[in-house]
Amino acid sequence: MKTKVYIDGQAGTTGLQIFDRIGSRDDLELLRIAEEKRHDNDERKKFLNAADIVFLCLPDDGAREAVSLIDNPNVRVIDASTAHRTADGWTYGFPEASKEQRAAIASGKRIANPGCHATGFLASAIPLVRLGILPKDYPVTCYSLTGYSGGGKKMIADYESPEKPEKLFAPGIYGLTLKHKHVPEMLKMSGLDYPPVFNPIVDDYYKGMATAVMLQNRLLRRSANACRSITRTSTSSLSGSSKRSLRPSMPTSSQARIILSWWSAAMRTRLRSLRCSIISERELPARRSRT
Repeated sequence: MKTKVYIDGQAGTTGLQIFDRIGSRDDLELLRIAEEKRHDNDERKKFLNAADIVFLCLPDDGAREAVSLIDNPNVRVIDASTAHRTADGWTYGFPEASKEQRAAIASGKRIANPGCHATGFLASAIPLVRLGILPKDYPVTCYSLTGYSGGGKKMIADYESPEKPEKLFAPGIYGLTLKHKHVPEMLKMSGLDYPPVFNPIVDDYYKGMATAVMLQNRLLRRSANACRSITRTSTSSLSGSSKRSLRPSMPTSSQARIILSWWSAAMRTRLRSLRCSIISERELPARRSRT
């Protein structure tokens, strides 16, 4: 018997991408609600309870409403919204965090998909805290550059409009209240005592993300050379499932700054590479002269 999958929010940007990824698989049966019934809760409830796996591709309030409609205890839910990422009874869907996290995801009935910016941040922060490089009370600063597709249909339409305003041709800093919706999950999953100062930036390209966590060596408990040695000898990935070295690519000094970046070819794509560069202040002027 094929596994039945239902996407609630199938017409949205995320829902369409999930459909494109799994729609051609012959081991799954994709349940499709009639277009005119998408907002009919009685009809939605039938589909939500008939599926083995439900993807929620909805705004936060819509995701909470969808969960309230499910009374079949066998239904597994994967929520792409922010609604349940720090909620009790839900498993955060970042298997790279630990072997225990991977096992909890595999057996869980309620899985919250990580935020895009949060994924990049946690890929850097979790191993640094675990390796003892990053103190839990460190005042972390993080910036994250992203394309506009993660903003959904309206943002995509704004950026691709023939009448696009001039301001959208340049990188746009947002989240200036320091209350970006990804910050709670960043704090909870990283193991830090305080939330990071998080600076998200959206730019004029469709998708792709670069997230950086910047640390000053003088505020760390270990020297730059010690940090380099620890990361060089660390051969396990975040989850321990494969070997991946976090190798600094630059020489260090006592005034070094550590920069960790996570790069992805697409929004919400899982970790592809994790780079650790330790850059000496002496090298910064030379680097600036080349830019």
